[in-house]
Amino acid sequence: MNLKSIAIIIIATFSFASLGSAMLSAQKQDDTQLLQVREAVWRAWFANDTKTLQALVPTETIVISGGEEKWKHQAEVFQSAADFQSAGGKLIRLEFTHTEVQHFGDVAIAWSNYLVETETNGKRSVSSGRASEVFVRRNGQWINPGWHTDSTRQQ
Repeated sequence: MNLKSIAIIIIATFSFASLGSAMLSAQKQDDTQLLQVREAVWRAWFANDTKTLQALVPTETIVISGGEEKWKHQAEVFQSAADFQSAGGKLIRLEFTHTEVQHFGDVAIAWSNYLVETETNGKRSVSSGRASEVFVRRNGQWINPGWHTDSTRQQ
């Protein structure tokens, strides 16, 4: 084999490998389980459901929320859920008005617009915003080790 033949084989191999990975990433994923976990995390936070939060929000969690200077970790996430409930807060409505999911092996990022209506001491409020949420598949189960939210509207 001459140098030209070897170069053609190498180029063809890389081309087919690139095409194969592009085809795999372009395949539509079934996001049903991931989106169920996403909704379960949000609902568990509003309900202060620590059992569900412990199962789906791991110790290495990092959370960034718009308007808050300090980042949160798992303990602060759990504490903020407890604070919401102890203040009499309850979830009235939760909607994800638009979501797109990107997959990178056992990691997925969900990009969403959300709307939340809550009630605290008889007073209702509605807020909406955007969320970027990281999900990792561990032992066949999606978990949610990080997210960033910002609020675009409050009523």
